[in-house]
Amino acid sequence: MDDLRDKYIQAIADASDEDAIEALRVQAVGKKGEISLKMRELGKMTPEERQVVGPALNALKDEINSALAAKKVALADAALEERLRTEWLDVTLPGRSRREGSIHPVSQVWEECTAIFADMGFAVAEGPQVETDWYNFDALNIPGHHPARAEMDTFYMARAEGDNRPPHVLRTHTSPVQIRSMEMAGAPLRIICPGRVYRADYDQTHTPMFHQVEGLAIDKDISMANLKWVLEEFFSAYFGTEVKTRFRASHFPFTEPSAEVDIQCSFEGGTVKVGEGDDWLEVLGSGMVHPKVLAAGNIDPAAWQGFAFGMGIDRIAMLKYGIPDLRPFFDSDLRWLRHYGFASLDVPTIRGGLSR
Repeated sequence: MDDLRDKYIQAIADASDEDAIEALRVQAVGKKGEISLKMRELGKMTPEERQVVGPALNALKDEINSALAAKKVALADAALEERLRTEWLDVTLPGRSRREGSIHPVSQVWEECTAIFADMGFAVAEGPQVETDWYNFDALNIPGHHPARAEMDTFYMARAEGDNRPPHVLRTHTSPVQIRSMEMAGAPLRIICPGRVYRADYDQTHTPMFHQVEGLAIDKDISMANLKWVLEEFFSAYFGTEVKTRFRASHFPFTEPSAEVDIQCSFEGGTVKVGEGDDWLEVLGSGMVHPKVLAAGNIDPAAWQGFAFGMGIDRIAMLKYGIPDLRPFFDSDLRWLRHYGFASLDVPTIRGGLSR
């Protein structure tokens, strides 16, 4: 047994890699290894012999296993040491430069609008982009002959053959969210509805998909004066300067009375400067919510009234940041994104501009 021990201890010490260690393990303590075979011979011995040989064999097996494990660790440490020596790296060198992504102007302005209206007590409401005919048109008092319902202006979803229900549409405005919010929350209510909308149009200032933010406030004694104050506060905070508004009578099926809203500006050298000058620029439509729209939202028009407005997020982004064409908003041109995009740490502030 001493000869067996000396044989394997020396062989383990001389092993040069893990494959040699594994071969020695199998040869010594594997199922058919020398020590394993000697342990099987214990059954042929007398009880007195087993009391002497058995513990000695177990001690030998444990010693061989410990030597194998220690040699395996030593080889692994040596391999790591060699790897560290050959793969030396100067950790004081500067890291590889990586381009940072940027925040899209639409996302930035979306957050700016949310922050400003939140400061005035407006919550954010959302709804589905594929809407029913009722939520998108009927509940908003839009008659069947209205141009907005024409196939040349609206994306209609296909119905299965024989299904005569009105087809769903890609929502043409976020006003359906107002109806859903009235149904769910009732009155009083103060929300904005930012989101994607879809219309069949494409030119320098129109795209088939664009972004809107609409506002709705319902209470007992709300008037157009409250609407004017909210809009002037918003534009002054958004553009970072005092902005005056001008209301012009108009017509929308879902508001009565209705008004187009212009903001004070000047046109100089092909650029628009908001908040100064003697010119006006139309930016949104608004008005007092039509009684039929309130009724469609399960709100009693005899007890409640409110105002609503809607504007294009993309358009006010173009105005504030001097972007001349709407189409590149959706081109995924990295040069454009790097020029007009915002760093991730640029956060909107309530009084306009950015906090860096």
